[in-house]
Amino acid sequence: MESIEMLSFIGLIVLMLVFLEVGRLISAKAIRTGVKTDSSGSGPVETIVFGLLGLLIAFTFTGAESRLEYRRELITNAANSISTAYARIDLLSTNSQPKMRNMLKEYTLIRAQIYQGQESLSTENELAHTSDQLQKQIWELAVTDCAKLNSRTCDMLVLPALGEVFSVATLRQAALLNHPPIEVYIMLVIISLFGALLVGYTLPVSKKRNVLYMITYAFTISVLITLIIDMEFPRTGLIRVDSADKIILDLGNSM
Repeated sequence: MESIEMLSFIGLIVLMLVFLEVGRLISAKAIRTGVKTDSSGSGPVETIVFGLLGLLIAFTFTGAESRLEYRRELITNAANSISTAYARIDLLSTNSQPKMRNMLKEYTLIRAQIYQGQESLSTENELAHTSDQLQKQIWELAVTDCAKLNSRTCDMLVLPALGEVFSVATLRQAALLNHPPIEVYIMLVIISLFGALLVGYTLPVSKKRNVLYMITYAFTISVLITLIIDMEFPRTGLIRVDSADKIILDLGNSM
């Protein structure tokens, strides 16, 4: 887990524990002033907050999991489309084949480097620009060579295969940017903290804190939120798609 994510995870647990303790102190004061009895809870408020919290967790978790699987599926599709296009280079003229193979290999390695997300923003922008230029050169060479050959086979097999390579690359780039609005995660954290406040409020009042109960709530909710963020951004943290991305890198090196 990255250091920033670990700090966020620990910070979330600490916040949960603070709100639990604040809720417990408010409950103790409410009992002393007669606002609540020792056995009373927060009633419908607790039901609404925890119902909304459960709904938000289910919504964000399911969405993050489906997007993660979609990204992995796109990696497999990208590898298959590149392999198919590379094999169909044999349909081009003998003079164009070496240049096309070199350009497609370079394009594949650059895309693999971009997907790993380990470069600085400026370097990544440069790689993306180089990738776009290579894409244009590959397409122009293929179109020109197929026209010279006047081969229907070339038109029907080579050009669609290259088009699929570029299409999947665009879909992958879009998938990396496809996330719920940041307000959803802010709301998830806020409602989790309100939930911690209510849990602390409903704890039986005693001189000793129920530490196990408090830690269990704080740890469970914090793990769930961190797990959701991990799946949404699978380039850092415990859940990653690096192993799947290695398929593209290995494919480029094997060309």
